[in-house]
Amino acid sequence: MKTVDMNSAEFQEEFVKTEKFAHKVCEQFNWTFNPDEEIVERVLKGLTNNKVLYGKRFCPCFVVEEKEGKFVSVDNRICPCKPAIEKEIPEDGVCHCGIFCSKEFVENYESSHPHEHKEVEGLSVAELENILQKEQILGEELEILLKARDKGLVDFKLIDIREPFENQMARIKGTDKLLPISRVQYDLDEWMKLKDERIIIYCHVGSRSAYLQRALEQQLGFEKVGNLTYGIAQYFGDIERG
Repeated sequence: MKTVDMNSAEFQEEFVKTEKFAHKVCEQFNWTFNPDEEIVERVLKGLTNNKVLYGKRFCPCFVVEEKEGKFVSVDNRICPCKPAIEKEIPEDGVCHCGIFCSKEFVENYESSHPHEHKEVEGLSVAELENILQKEQILGEELEILLKARDKGLVDFKLIDIREPFENQMARIKGTDKLLPISRVQYDLDEWMKLKDERIIIYCHVGSRSAYLQRALEQQLGFEKVGNLTYGIAQYFGDIERG
């Protein structure tokens, strides 16, 4: 399986082209970039990665599959995607991946991204277990669970299913493993070791991890998989880099 080296000349040259492409998209649709520069950088690198690997700037938040010898996005998401143009930005102010947004979204950014979080204190073990049993877990809930795990109150594995370059750029502190969704068929033995454990998986905004969650449950019989609903993009706890 081909992998991409972010430090290679090929990637760097394509990244410059992707940046120019993204600026043209903003001009064409009168959009602007997300004020969170880390989100913009992660998505730009994801678009570049897909361009180098698959020949098209598939949205990095959706799974790319090979069908009949051609690479296709699960939701036909090629940047700038139709759902972003017709629905997401007009209605929500921001596209699914978070790179493009309306000017109104930027004006309301601070109120749209609260940075106060719940603490683990005051929650019983039973209440913590109830959170852990959920199939869809919010960022603030994961913060609580990680604090509780540090205190030995709950037990689970946190799995990053993004690509290695995304993990290197930023990952949730407390992540136990990196098992990219693009390599599931190659890492199947590693996944099967986790089948009987409680696991929480995450990606950039929750789409790839939701897709994998369904596959693990329906195809491999997993019964203890939680998905970080809005991904690392909406997680305001501790982040590690490098």
